[in-house]
Amino acid sequence: MDIDRGIRVAVDTGNVILGSDKSIQELKLGKGKLVVLAGNCPKDIRKDVEQYSKLSNITVHTYEGTSVDLGSVCGKPYTVATLIIKDPGDSTILEITG
Repeated sequence: MDIDRGIRVAVDTGNVILGSDKSIQELKLGKGKLVVLAGNCPKDIRKDVEQYSKLSNITVHTYEGTSVDLGSVCGKPYTVATLIIKDPGDSTILEITG
């Protein structure tokens, strides 16, 4: 299973938070199992995400594509720079990235 399918299955069957602001809020609370950052995620957002995820011991995975690619993988008509997987559902994303 590739990363795209893993993300899509998690979005469809699990609990995923999309968007940088919401993701950073969740990280500040120490919630989430995995953070996925788009390859072109803005540096300031990336820095915040990496800082908070380190404090909460949450894995950060950098997606190879852009935020446009990540949005379409999630089935959304908008860009997604950051997402947090709180519950992977039927996805094996945590094994793929772990």
